[in-house]
Amino acid sequence: MRDLSKALVDIAAMRTQMARSSEFRGFGPTTLAATAALAVIAAVVQAQYVPEPAADVVGYLAVWVATAALSAVLIAIEVVTRSRRVHSGLADEMIRLAVEQLLPALAAGTLLTCVLVRYAPQSLWMLPGLWQILLSLGMFACSRSVPRPMIAAGFWYMGSGLACIAFANGDYALSPLAMGIPFGVGQLLAAAVLRHHGGSDVEG
Repeated sequence: MRDLSKALVDIAAMRTQMARSSEFRGFGPTTLAATAALAVIAAVVQAQYVPEPAADVVGYLAVWVATAALSAVLIAIEVVTRSRRVHSGLADEMIRLAVEQLLPALAAGTLLTCVLVRYAPQSLWMLPGLWQILLSLGMFACSRSVPRPMIAAGFWYMGSGLACIAFANGDYALSPLAMGIPFGVGQLLAAAVLRHHGGSDVEG
């Protein structure tokens, strides 16, 4: 019985190692492009219904948290279905590793938002830039598992996040452009990289 348990542990370790050394192909370009469109739509919605976000932080957060949640759901659904099709027997390990790489940045973004809302509302104007920087760190974390050119999207989000903190303050604080443009362009860039280097949405 002990030998069987050891063999199962060894097999699990081998599968994990194989997953670590394989390129993750669970992200599809069409879904990422759709999330870019969602970012642009959210920016339009904010401009229309939350014209003064500094005075209506709840409305601002409602727009962008809902957009992020919907984007995450769309990506998660595709990651699961596409991984099971493309990675077959290694799908579960590949998905778990991808989640492990992205989860710290996502958790940090969630906790940071809660802390700023609760304890430092005067600093909420930095949220767009901080969100983008955290996303860039998540993309850097998974850069070894995805097509290498995807790192360009990480650099884009790092640069756009820093630019937002440097320039999107005062009268421009929480502007819809500070979210719509960076996320629209960034997700389209990631989609283009996947289309060119990672294959299409109709893998065999």
